[in-house]
Amino acid sequence: MSTDYLHQNDLAVNDPSGSDRLVGDFQAYSTWRAELTQAISQLARWLTEQDLEDAQSNLRISQLIEKLREDKLNIAFVAEFSRGKSELINAIFFAHYGKRILPSSAGRTTMCPTELLYDASREPSIQLLPIETRAQNVTTSEYRRYPEEWKTIPLDINDSDAMFESFRHVGLTRRAPVAEAASYGLYNAEDPDQLIAVDAQGTIEIPCWRHAVINFPHPLLKQGLVILDTPGLNAIGTEPELTLNLLPNAHAILFILAADTGVTRSDIDIWRSHIAKGGNRGRLAVLNKIDSMWDELKTPEQIEAEIEHQINTTAELLGVPVGHVYPISAQKALVAKVNQDVDLLARSRLTALEEALSNELLPSKQDIVRDSTITEVEDIVKSMRSILSVRRSGVLEQLNELSTLRGKNQDVVGQMMDKVHADKRKFEQGLVRFQALRSIFSQQTNQLLSLLGIDALKSNIEAVRNQMEHSMFSFGEGGLRAIMDQFFKDVNGNISQSAVQVAEIQAMMAAMYKKFSEEHGLGNVTPPPFSTLKYHKEISRLEKSFREHFNTISTLLTTSKGKLSHKFFETIASRVLYVFEVANRDVENWLKAVMAPMETQVREHQLQLRRRLESIKRIHKATDTLEGRIEELEEMDRQLGTQLADMDGRLRNIYTALNADIFAAKAA
Repeated sequence: MSTDYLHQNDLAVNDPSGSDRLVGDFQAYSTWRAELTQAISQLARWLTEQDLEDAQSNLRISQLIEKLREDKLNIAFVAEFSRGKSELINAIFFAHYGKRILPSSAGRTTMCPTELLYDASREPSIQLLPIETRAQNVTTSEYRRYPEEWKTIPLDINDSDAMFESFRHVGLTRRAPVAEAASYGLYNAEDPDQLIAVDAQGTIEIPCWRHAVINFPHPLLKQGLVILDTPGLNAIGTEPELTLNLLPNAHAILFILAADTGVTRSDIDIWRSHIAKGGNRGRLAVLNKIDSMWDELKTPEQIEAEIEHQINTTAELLGVPVGHVYPISAQKALVAKVNQDVDLLARSRLTALEEALSNELLPSKQDIVRDSTITEVEDIVKSMRSILSVRRSGVLEQLNELSTLRGKNQDVVGQMMDKVHADKRKFEQGLVRFQALRSIFSQQTNQLLSLLGIDALKSNIEAVRNQMEHSMFSFGEGGLRAIMDQFFKDVNGNISQSAVQVAEIQAMMAAMYKKFSEEHGLGNVTPPPFSTLKYHKEISRLEKSFREHFNTISTLLTTSKGKLSHKFFETIASRVLYVFEVANRDVENWLKAVMAPMETQVREHQLQLRRRLESIKRIHKATDTLEGRIEELEEMDRQLGTQLADMDGRLRNIYTALNADIFAAKAA
């Protein structure tokens, strides 16, 4: 059966009402981002037109615009199997298509971590990473760099039957010998549940895939939504990528429980180990399948009392406010939306959960983007305003000098020329000190970057990897724990030393700015601050995860310990490398921001001195009239004043876009 239902229903998705407020708010957030990007782009074009751009400001604006365009909103759905995660995703995001997008049936359907997103540079498809890659100590993040390692299933979005057949690939499983499953970290002989699952041939069911990425042109996914559908506790525990990267970086996590059974022990294990550590912000508990409690032999009041009891018990066991627990029926909500059954939708209670996501997730995400954007924009505008102010100060200084020459003879003009020559010589002496400063700055920069060096870190990681090979059965003194303790000590030590180096550079540049301000009248710019705290915090989080990992596997057989520890270390190492890559980019941008104002002011001051000297020379030689030159300078002053006013206007436009209260406007 071939249909165009995806395209036909785009209008419905884009015209949300009632319980679809989440969809509407997400679109409002996406529109806000687009309007903010447009306002910043207009500032960039104006800077180009006014000949105010430089390489550093161009780079910063380009990075800011790219960051806004690529902004993602990550929502993770976490639960043990058969809690209805996939059905909930269908009910919230895909009901407008009139049928299920994600496979959802009795039993376990999500066999591997699955990301739903949209990348316009790729065709609609499903990318599947084979489970066999778990035999290698290589992270999922690393495999993302090698598309040839993934199996690609095309998605024909115009043929619903073919598309749903493609989606079934994600949940495929196969039987594997116990030894093979153990080599992937998917079998533990000490787990009685897994022992029971072994058949007479000595095989056990394992997923075919380690990770799935679905590139799907849903309107919300096009606007930057990323949905993460996770498997149960066993997969979360054996795939460190989830524990260390995907879940901690999710803006919201919906933890799904069964309303009839309440919170089980495995539910508490998942919550405490992988969700609650991030605090309660953006963490919501969902009691699904409340329809199982709809009993025709009970009164509505009795049913409501039972649901309230489960809400209170769940909140107490998870340690969250009662208001963070949402009872729903995802299946009934999906049916209600497809059939446009208002009464059934109300009974499903899904609207309350959708409104909670709208009220908590999107405004807080907007605040984060708003804060980071305004800091960057104000820094760029401050730099440009400094250039214009220096130019205007130079023009006013020339005006003042030339105005004093009115009615004076040539001797006075000559004296004025001598003064400008003296200023020029003094400034050239200052330039010698500036060049010496640049040399020291370069040395300190190299020292700073060496402390955060990627190659050195990779060598350290390789050394740790080799040490682990020789110590995989030893967890005591001198064993894996000691090796990892030293690794984290080295990493934190490098970050701490880099903070000391940053402070030295800041102090040196502050002193130089002050000296040039006092001696040559340049603006006394305060070097921008830089903190390494966020890198320390991320490394501390990884170290804490490592210690919890060791505590978790301490009861396993030594062979299982070794395999799990190697896999966990590779993910830890990958994240540490990522932290250092981010730190390198941040430091390089900061170093440019520290030096750029000084270079700009020196360049502008040199230009002003040349113009002053040239003006007085021409007046001295009678090639220019004094009044004519004064009129030119007055016109330049007016133009510079206009430029400053225009730039303030561009900044006000950005403020207007930034501060738009899009969610309050929708609610009204």
